[in-house]
Amino acid sequence: MQKVAGLNPESIGEVFASQSEVISVLAELGVIILLFEIGLESDLRELQKVGARAAIVATVGVVAPFVAGTVGLILIFGMPTIPAVFAGAALTATSIGITSKVLSELGQLKSTEGQIIVGAAVIDDVLGIIVLAVVASLAKTGEVDIANVIYLIISATAFLLGSIFLGKFLNQSFVAIADKLQTRGNLVIPALVFALAMAFLAHAIHLEAILGAFAAGLVLDETDKRKELDQQIIPIADILVPIFFVCVGARVDLSVLNPSSADNRQGLIIAVFLIVVAIIGKIITGWAVFGKEKVNRLAIGIGMIPRGEVGLVFAGIGAASGVLDKPLQAAIIIMVILTTFIAPPLLRFAFGSEETAAQEAIKEADLASTNN
Repeated sequence: MQKVAGLNPESIGEVFASQSEVISVLAELGVIILLFEIGLESDLRELQKVGARAAIVATVGVVAPFVAGTVGLILIFGMPTIPAVFAGAALTATSIGITSKVLSELGQLKSTEGQIIVGAAVIDDVLGIIVLAVVASLAKTGEVDIANVIYLIISATAFLLGSIFLGKFLNQSFVAIADKLQTRGNLVIPALVFALAMAFLAHAIHLEAILGAFAAGLVLDETDKRKELDQQIIPIADILVPIFFVCVGARVDLSVLNPSSADNRQGLIIAVFLIVVAIIGKIITGWAVFGKEKVNRLAIGIGMIPRGEVGLVFAGIGAASGVLDKPLQAAIIIMVILTTFIAPPLLRFAFGSEETAAQEAIKEADLASTNN
């Protein structure tokens, strides 16, 4: 290759450095498209069906793992505040896509449990992105200033709510612009321009760009062309989003979790701790559901477990900001992967056990009526 290209070792290093910069830019675009896509999938109208119960489940699912993870890392492992807060924030995520897919396959998507899980996952994502925007901004300053934290929370919340409110008035304009454009991509082009503009606006007010992209997705989710737009975004996401995930994986040094080295054992213990908190912190959300209606609380809790792509966004932003050291970054990646893989079989088990119990109850009732 060197002979064909006519490059010396120094030139190869320069080419690699320049290409790495290009890949980093594509990865940043990938995560913006990813959050825009997640926003499009976050159907806010579904929340009206299970609003209050989903909100409580989501709140518990964010607060419990965040507090337990952050406090545990600080008190048990003596970790500095900013990395501990970032790792705690990574525990708050819930993947809408993975959970919805499993619920659909089980025929439970429209059930009460399914609606609560999906509704809570939507709110969970909104709260999680706000938490991410806050902790990422704190990472840039390197210190926890209460006044700054309050400002970031208020500004992030106001940005999202304001975007959704204004979106009701912008939707007609967006559809009108899309209809007037006499070109291919008349729908996806203005949508991506809007997403990038919102990302720039969020960055301009010292929030994370991905918050703006997520808000753009929530806004355009209300349009009549939402399903068509969702389909047109998929090919673009299929190209750019994997670049982001590859970059996240490339930054992870799994050798720091090699158990044969004594220096790595604390990192392994941290990984186990994060996994335990990640699972328990979500399972308890099922018992936050109120009301007289009988629901499968275990299934609701398990449905909130998978972190999926949202968890990797936290890990990627944390690694890019330099807040996470290699052991903690690897521990978060392992937590994300494990929770993503164990949730589907556990969810099938939870709904399967419910069906078995119902069948046994019917048999007992039939037997009792026969004896009488």
